[in-house]
Amino acid sequence: MNIVVCVKIAPDPEDLEIGSDGSVSTAHAEWSIGGFDLPALEAGVRLAEIHGGKVIALSAGPSSINQSKIKKDILSRGADELVLVVDETLQDASTAETARVLAAAIHKMEDVQLAFFGEGSADLYFQQTGAQVGERLGWLCLNAVQDVRFIEHGMLEIQRTLDVEMQVLDVPLPAALSVTSDICEPRLASMRAILQASRKPVIEWSLADIGIENLAASVEILAVQAPPRTSRKGVVLGGSVEEAVRSLLNNLKKEGVL
Repeated sequence: MNIVVCVKIAPDPEDLEIGSDGSVSTAHAEWSIGGFDLPALEAGVRLAEIHGGKVIALSAGPSSINQSKIKKDILSRGADELVLVVDETLQDASTAETARVLAAAIHKMEDVQLAFFGEGSADLYFQQTGAQVGERLGWLCLNAVQDVRFIEHGMLEIQRTLDVEMQVLDVPLPAALSVTSDICEPRLASMRAILQASRKPVIEWSLADIGIENLAASVEILAVQAPPRTSRKGVVLGGSVEEAVRSLLNNLKKEGVL
């Protein structure tokens, strides 16, 4: 059985440029795999190391994702193969379009019954893609997964973190699981793994290759604006606790917060 791990390759938030008018530019940002997806990749690799099978990393996006540095980074972290679905219409794709593309790509692959996702994407963090992919495939889908292990053929035991409790479930395959960032610590690639990554297969598909002729946008992005910058008030509240609380409340009322 093969395991697919879906990863989002996006501009590094640290490289965003904010204009004087609040506009956000990614023109000079370096693209990389999202930090929320690294634990998902590690979880898939660990399962395959114990139980066998191949780990296929899967990503969809514009041509900016097809960079040798990014591909080597993903493959050096344990994935056996990388599949990229590349099309410029995926530049600003919503979770609905992204899920449609990922589900079609997974459907095209052979012997895949388990897909991992990070808890959210590095750019928008909508936390919806994993569930939408599972729904499109007709698979059982769960989020907030903190631990996963095989207990018998075709069956997983997972732990989910809820508000006030830990939920343990027996989950039949196929399944789409969105994992939390603390499911495991992502490995640092060794020099040997980095060298081996250059010899691992990278497959590039177009939308037509996965049976999608038209990917109509369901959401239109009118603008992306950074919140206005405001300076700190720098108010220091002195006196007793009671006096400080009264001063705080008075200041909040003056500012229109209360």
